[in-house]
Amino acid sequence: MTDKKMTMASAVAAVALVSTSSPLASEAITIAHAGSQPAIVGAPDRFTGSVRVEDSFKATAPATVGGATVTFEPGARTAWHSHPLGQTLIVTSGVGLVQMWGGPLQEIRSGDTVWIPPGVKHWHGASPQNGMSHIAFSESVEGKSVDWLEQVTDAQYSSQEAKGQQ
Repeated sequence: MTDKKMTMASAVAAVALVSTSSPLASEAITIAHAGSQPAIVGAPDRFTGSVRVEDSFKATAPATVGGATVTFEPGARTAWHSHPLGQTLIVTSGVGLVQMWGGPLQEIRSGDTVWIPPGVKHWHGASPQNGMSHIAFSESVEGKSVDWLEQVTDAQYSSQEAKGQQ
């Protein structure tokens, strides 16, 4: 089994445990087989560059966790955004970048786990030279797991390159 498949399997198992820990949850195990859901192109109001979102999942109530596997081509990134209960990223391949508003740019690599606290305005995506994939997890509050904000401008993204932080 590849590292990516093992990481995805671990992530799905964790979600399954969270999703079935309540006596109110369904007693049946649900399996979403890899490739059974079509990938979608990242919406241009939420992403810059070539981004593919696949394997989206949403927990069954009363659980509130959901997520997706997101693949960014070199230079692609999210818009600025925040999550009411925070977000966890598990980098499954490549080299990426993550930055909170007003904070330093940080490099992330395959195998890294990233925690973004609740309400923190941030973005993440691929480095200029390398693509990156991650599994993203976040929880919902009253059905909402993300607040999308403005795009990360080319100048904001490029200014980090000029500082030598790739």
